[in-house]
Amino acid sequence: MKVIVLGAGVIGVTTAWYLARAGAEVTVIERQSGPGMQTSFANAGELSYGMTSPWAAPGIPLKAIKWMMMKYRPLFVRPLLDPDLMRWTWMMLGNCNAASYRTNKARMVRISNYSRDAMTELLEEVPLDFDLRELGTLQLFRTEKQVEASKADQEVLAEFDSPYEVLDRDGCIAAEPGLAHVQEKFVGGLRLLADRTGDCRMFTEALAERAAGLGVTFRYGETVRALETRGDRIIGVRLDAGPEEADAYVCALGPQAPAILRTADIRVPIYPVKGYSITLPVTDPDAAPRSTLMDETHKVAITRLGDRIRVAGQAGLVGYDERLNAHATDTVRHVVSDLFPKGGDLSQSEGWTGLRPMTPDGTPVLGPTRYGNLFLNSGHGTLGWTMACGSGRAVADAVLGRTPEIDFDGLTVARYG
Repeated sequence: MKVIVLGAGVIGVTTAWYLARAGAEVTVIERQSGPGMQTSFANAGELSYGMTSPWAAPGIPLKAIKWMMMKYRPLFVRPLLDPDLMRWTWMMLGNCNAASYRTNKARMVRISNYSRDAMTELLEEVPLDFDLRELGTLQLFRTEKQVEASKADQEVLAEFDSPYEVLDRDGCIAAEPGLAHVQEKFVGGLRLLADRTGDCRMFTEALAERAAGLGVTFRYGETVRALETRGDRIIGVRLDAGPEEADAYVCALGPQAPAILRTADIRVPIYPVKGYSITLPVTDPDAAPRSTLMDETHKVAITRLGDRIRVAGQAGLVGYDERLNAHATDTVRHVVSDLFPKGGDLSQSEGWTGLRPMTPDGTPVLGPTRYGNLFLNSGHGTLGWTMACGSGRAVADAVLGRTPEIDFDGLTVARYG
């Protein structure tokens, strides 16, 4: 079977790997000059199995207003006359209730738990170098109110058999000794023991190299313009250089997926949510993070990646604007200097911004479509790195006519009607 995968981020590359491993003839088409150059490039580095949750939750609309008023704000919105944003926001607000949250959370955990196991098996088969650590995530609370609110998260973690421990201030310092320098700034934490950390771009590059060794063809610098249809089939993809044909097609284009799918009259409510990160060198290993720490107040993740620190966060609803403005990274810079002031050298930090493909219910869009040979693997939001191996493996099985090891109920585009 000949398969064309659209997109060479971590989602597209993992899908291509699993397809090729099963014997398919795979071509990956990517507009950038190499793999992992956009959303996968400099994300937070978290493999957040324990923190897999939709953004749409009870109380979020009120919290969002407060977040936008903070000096170092986790969320900002640029008013746009954008029908897609208005529709997406309305749908997200419709999911901010307890019943929808539980449904969406269960769907997302189904993927992330499977992805955790799939990555374990993949690394046993093909060891890859990407600064992997398996020391969990520490969700850090600056107030007693945050500690109390975390009890609801603990109930959900217990329900889905995700290991955790509740820590007081001393427990947080034991997990992350670098916090001893700022112990007056927090009161406790929730440690998620199953989480991992690693450099997503390094993983994507390394797995792409392995996939090429299995015969996968990577065509970089080529932009997909449209899907060509006939009846209930996709008959090709149109590139600048002309059409390309295959037996099956996988759309793993992240934020660009809606525009391409629209050419086949498929509407998916995926909207770009802009995020920011900085990467700085470690100057004092004892004063730097050991794994990932999530600052609950500012919604910023601080992750140790080898001899580097990655700090990522914020959510900007600004359309497809990928500019990195002068003060865009002020929030992430503030958080790392506030919690690990001696750990890294901010003067040598490198800034980055990227677009996360977010659905209004938080769950990615996977699997079959109304076209018999078109499959989707997009809309992972901030959890593409976490869900990559599982969603790539499951979608590859669907393409090849196998029964995926996870149920696709509620995961496909059909849930949107």
